[in-house]
Amino acid sequence: MNGLVAADLVVTGTGTPAGPGWVEFAGGRVTGTGTGNPPREPDRLAAVVVPGFVDVHCHGGGGASFGAAPDASARAAAFHAAHGSTTVLASLVTRSPDDLAGAVRALGPLVDDGVVAGVHLEGPWLAASRCGAHDPGLLRDPDPAEIDPLLRTGTIAMVTLAPELPGGLDAISRVAASGAVAAVGHTAAGYDLTRRALDAGARAGTHLFNAMGPVHHRDPGPVAALLADPRTVVELITDGVHVHPALWDIVGRAAADRVAAVTDAMAAAGMPDGGYRLGDLDVQVTDGVARLPDGTIAGSTATADVLFRNVIAAHPGSRPEALDRAVAWTSTTPAALLGREDIGRLQPGSRADVVLLDADLGIETVLRAGVVVPPGGPASG
Repeated sequence: MNGLVAADLVVTGTGTPAGPGWVEFAGGRVTGTGTGNPPREPDRLAAVVVPGFVDVHCHGGGGASFGAAPDASARAAAFHAAHGSTTVLASLVTRSPDDLAGAVRALGPLVDDGVVAGVHLEGPWLAASRCGAHDPGLLRDPDPAEIDPLLRTGTIAMVTLAPELPGGLDAISRVAASGAVAAVGHTAAGYDLTRRALDAGARAGTHLFNAMGPVHHRDPGPVAALLADPRTVVELITDGVHVHPALWDIVGRAAADRVAAVTDAMAAAGMPDGGYRLGDLDVQVTDGVARLPDGTIAGSTATADVLFRNVIAAHPGSRPEALDRAVAWTSTTPAALLGREDIGRLQPGSRADVVLLDADLGIETVLRAGVVVPPGGPASG
């Protein structure tokens, strides 16, 4: 599909200041970008144009969950694609060994077909004291006999682990050696052990602040270790529920270009309040907030376009600065975490993943590889 889009503000994610400009594409790839007037009559106009969003932590949406049912997984990916997430990892919560292996096998063809960009194992190798919305009865210590076959599938893009578990540091090294991203999360580890995990190969912090120890002036904990390490990207759920917006700018100043906004969305994203499931656990959604019966937050109901708008609304600086941060957090940085140079920015050679927004930053049109994504239309990868 060939085309040219123009907008009052184009944010490419390449460091070029936001301003009036255009993006041209052919054969599913960006062929050119520029400022000012486009070289010909544009096919589409928008108030704002940004790269497609990259969500590295998403469990489902539109009433469907990622897992053992390929049709449901495809529906979840399609739902998020319509909200601008042209690249998504299928995140799996803690499951039994057989169920986990089955879900990974079922997602393999969707990874091969580009429906999702890979699988994120958020569990089962997590701390019971910081399990959040994971079934504590299914948590276990990392065992090479379970981890290595999963890594050999070639579909695992990211693994969240608690490094304090027996075998935790070795597991991090194994994940990193496979080429997947090892992430520290759902952990009771302190500052020093978190640093050891980073030295072992961990390169991300799963939903910073959530399911980990808080910062204390005599016990800085994992948050401080993750923010201080220049090798590390930190996830931040910018839905306004998981982390107070006042902290977002503090994180942004500390970690600069190392923040990845994630939805941590579950099946209830885009759906009415009511009862849902996250793995084997019952979840009740009230006023858009998902919780377990004991009140624990159970993922989010957000989509990436909501995260994008929230980051801009909370930014204390100018509109162009806010747009630059929002694009970095929702597109460029998570793409870099995955080692993907073909997504997350608009430049010649990159995949033509383009989100066209109106003046209020609402979704007008989503293009994936230059093709329009209809509501519920072609899934992401």
